[in-house]
Amino acid sequence: MKKIIILLCCMPIFSFAQQNSKVVTNSEPTYPKGDNELYTYMYYNLKFTEEAKQKNIEGEVTVSFDVKTDSTTTNILIISGVGYGVDQEIKNIITKLKFSPGVQNGMPIKMGTMYSFPVKAH
Repeated sequence: MKKIIILLCCMPIFSFAQQNSKVVTNSEPTYPKGDNELYTYMYYNLKFTEEAKQKNIEGEVTVSFDVKTDSTTTNILIISGVGYGVDQEIKNIITKLKFSPGVQNGMPIKMGTMYSFPVKAH
């Protein structure tokens, strides 16, 4: 009789543990090779206009964009920029890149993200 009572007392604990075993994964969009590689890529691929070079333009360009479930970018918007064609060039580069999409409840979804890129015309 004692064995049955002990078993009945443990059943709700086992049931509770099974209900909470579901893992929910959430993550924001990321560049697959990591942020350092993204900044390095931007540094080597950003082409400055002659005017930007002559004026020694430097600063930070903050850009927001959505990453779709197919890893492409859309709705690219310059939040703050430096002008002289640099902002447009960053938009052009972002358009060509692929990012890992955001994940919510284990499913990939379209999600917005934001990056700030330091720039210095050279």
